[in-house]
Amino acid sequence: MKKITIRYFAMFRENAGVSEEVLDMDVATALDVFEQTRSRHGSSEPIGHCKVAVNDVMADWSASISDGDTVLLFPPVAGG
Repeated sequence: MKKITIRYFAMFRENAGVSEEVLDMDVATALDVFEQTRSRHGSSEPIGHCKVAVNDVMADWSASISDGDTVLLFPPVAGG
């Protein structure tokens, strides 16, 4: 198990009911974190509606997750 800090933004924060939580998780990748938190909070958001960062750096869904990492989940930003 790894202790992971997860920060939620926008609709992900609304689904979770918190902006941040620390969880003990059996995960290997950022995708694993997304899937487990989506299931935990009953979110139906598809992966295409989310961006991820690991330790404040934009990451790929295959990014490895280590004990003590911080994972940020947020929707794509639109702007003009």
